[in-house]
Amino acid sequence: MASALRSRLNVRPAACFRATRSFSTASVRRGPQPFVADEPKAPSVQTAIPGPKNQAAAKELDEVFDIRSLNLLADYSKSVGNYLVDLDGNVFLDVYAQIASIPVGYNNPHLAKAANTPEMIRALIDRPALGNFPSADWSHIVRTGLLKAAPKGLNQVFTALSGSDANETAYKAAFMYRRQQERGGPDVDFSEAEYKSAMINQSPGSPQLSIMSFKSAFHGRLFGSLSTTRSKPIHKLDIPAFDWPQAPFPALKYPLEEHVKENAEEEQRCLQEAERIIKEFHNPVAAVVVEPIQSEGGDNHASPAFFQGLRDITKRNNVLFIVDEVQTGVGATGKFWAHDHWNLQSPPDLVTFSKKAQTAGYYYGNPALRPNKPYRQFNTWMGDPARAILFRAIYEEIESKDLVRNTAITGDYLYGGLESLAKKYPHAIQNLRGKGQGTFIAWDSPNRDEFLVKAKSVGVNIGGSGASAVRLRPMLIFQQHHADILLEKLETLIKA
Repeated sequence: MASALRSRLNVRPAACFRATRSFSTASVRRGPQPFVADEPKAPSVQTAIPGPKNQAAAKELDEVFDIRSLNLLADYSKSVGNYLVDLDGNVFLDVYAQIASIPVGYNNPHLAKAANTPEMIRALIDRPALGNFPSADWSHIVRTGLLKAAPKGLNQVFTALSGSDANETAYKAAFMYRRQQERGGPDVDFSEAEYKSAMINQSPGSPQLSIMSFKSAFHGRLFGSLSTTRSKPIHKLDIPAFDWPQAPFPALKYPLEEHVKENAEEEQRCLQEAERIIKEFHNPVAAVVVEPIQSEGGDNHASPAFFQGLRDITKRNNVLFIVDEVQTGVGATGKFWAHDHWNLQSPPDLVTFSKKAQTAGYYYGNPALRPNKPYRQFNTWMGDPARAILFRAIYEEIESKDLVRNTAITGDYLYGGLESLAKKYPHAIQNLRGKGQGTFIAWDSPNRDEFLVKAKSVGVNIGGSGASAVRLRPMLIFQQHHADILLEKLETLIKA
């Protein structure tokens, strides 16, 4: 078993890259030593996109699996570092990282080593039902990985299966906390009326409480998380939803330095409306959930002052503050957690995570956010030890290579290059945003969808968000020489 797993997980030797070494290599700026010595030097496109092998494989897959959201079929055995290889041998510089979810590169040897251990094999083949039968080493796994990365002020974690699940369970925690407070504390038992009414989905056992989110937000596709998602109708159509409020999210004008007064007024307007909703909405607000940067909704930013104001409002109104770091967390913004940019006086009540963590859940610090009885926050798996082990290896890789700092430095370099392109081609790169936010950068494109398709023809896998935004989500091992390649390819696309 171990040898079979080892053969599947070991990074393939450099000799396997011979077919991809004959790229036409542009002259690029030589920055720091590459993190991945044996990755391709540049993208290489040999066929039309999609190529014949991709088309044939997609047709076969379509017989048993819905492929209408298909981007491409990847050959992960040949993908390495920042480069994704498709079935036709086309090599793409991947600045989308699947869906912002690959942290330290394809075929990372440190992750492969973590996967090839007795600890991982046990976690995979004897997957524990964590709530009832955690393994003897579960505390060690959590303490040496997830809790080492915990946001400041938060020292406990609830593990989950996905970003949507992380938000769903955070919402449950908020509701249980709210009702526990109203009831008189964790030692006060439920009333007979609560027990009976809960079984018919009526109050007081099923209270009419709400979670407030923001216009253009995205928090997931399950029932509770979907009711807080406001990015696209296609996510929500035909699905029954909770009667929960949305507040306006600031619509900033760019460049920021030219619209300081208007943006400050816009943020203040949104804060005032958020507090009005909390005070007046007919289903009392138990928690506010917000993304540090609205990702799916169009890469919408707000200033630290806005989030500081929002935190003050939640404290003032006894409402929990949930920060959804599913996409922004784990280093992408040049801080390990994006809310570290805000310099809050008190930490969020709950911080949800997934994607680059390769696991999911939420952090919290207040012991009262742990339900007062067992089985209230529960499911069979309650996360996955195998993914927690992988996250520990990701965290070790980030720390040992100082990848958060690398992302901050590379992001500044990349943003500077994009600013130059925006000045040169103002029609093509509009509302450039993400300065000082690592590589979490975006801009608006008048022909966004066409632009994303054409990017593959020059060997770049890139994504979009909202109605018109092109969003960059490179991995934490993305460096200045990769930025040079990307900038060159972007200019080629714009000229074309």
